[in-house]
Amino acid sequence: MTSSKILIRPARTSDVPVIQAMREPFIAQRVLLGRELVGLYESVPELLVAEDEKGQVLGCGALHVMWHDLAEVRSLVVDQSRRGQGIGHQIVDALLARAVALGITRVFCLTFEVEFFAKHGFETMSEAPIDPETYAELVRSSDEGIAEFLDLARVKQNTLGNTRMLRVL
Repeated sequence: MTSSKILIRPARTSDVPVIQAMREPFIAQRVLLGRELVGLYESVPELLVAEDEKGQVLGCGALHVMWHDLAEVRSLVVDQSRRGQGIGHQIVDALLARAVALGITRVFCLTFEVEFFAKHGFETMSEAPIDPETYAELVRSSDEGIAEFLDLARVKQNTLGNTRMLRVL
């Protein structure tokens, strides 16, 4: 555990190059899907970053709203040199608090880190827990995360073999 204080704050556009660099090793390992730089800039309002006392960004994560009661934790990454210090847990806690503040009651993630997310109350899911009317609306989205949540065939070739998990708040 690190002794330095970690601040969780909303991301700024100036954080994007650091976030992109942090993501690269995980993309190369096929743990994260690659994103175009423009996509990271577009997601800045969804992103929170973890920053140390010196202002260095050590990790990030996003909360992407999918429906009136449903959001996804995505793009969670911690700098490889700082993993195992609780930073990821702090980011997830802050993202879940943001979900509650937005009125979200269910949070989804697609992850290889099943044990990590289980510590936050996420459970493995086999089917999308939504009614047919909501499914009909969500299937219209071009968002790949929503397609993954719905387990649509069009994303099968992009699936990394992750586990779909859900947390009811």
